[in-house]
Amino acid sequence: MRAPTGSDSADFDAFYIATVRRVVLYLYAACGDRAEAQDVAQEAFARAWQRWSRVAGYDDPEAWVRTVGWRLLANRWRGLRRRLAARARLGPPAEATAGPSPDRVAVVAALQRLPEPQRQAVALHYLLDMPVHDIAVSLGVPDGTVKARLSRARTALARLLDEDDQEISDVTFRA
Repeated sequence: MRAPTGSDSADFDAFYIATVRRVVLYLYAACGDRAEAQDVAQEAFARAWQRWSRVAGYDDPEAWVRTVGWRLLANRWRGLRRRLAARARLGPPAEATAGPSPDRVAVVAALQRLPEPQRQAVALHYLLDMPVHDIAVSLGVPDGTVKARLSRARTALARLLDEDDQEISDVTFRA
């Protein structure tokens, strides 16, 4: 692997500035944790930098970074059982922090209940404003598959969010 040159550095810097926010937003939608999304994005961009002479030649270098980020998240999810088991052994954290708003919690929880392909399509389409065709190219699937995933995801999210509202209403009326 050759060392990046000065012009490579400037090209990468411009690429990073133009895409980092979108990549972090996409990863945040995928995992529901902003800090984790930022960490994974940082690692994905570091890997892009290491291979910049090759990645820069791709039709869509941002798609490469998103894919690397998605795979890094998947690897982290695989290790979730170990972290949860350790936390169970150690008990709850000593100090509580203010959490996100109830609406954010409901949306993130509903997104997490979607199958990965639907969650991925929703994140790319609604958070990164990517057109269906670009998503299809990025994921290597037909346009119709992306449309079907988005349609199913919207239906599922509406149902899931309505269930959450219903549960909150039931608790409120019982109290």
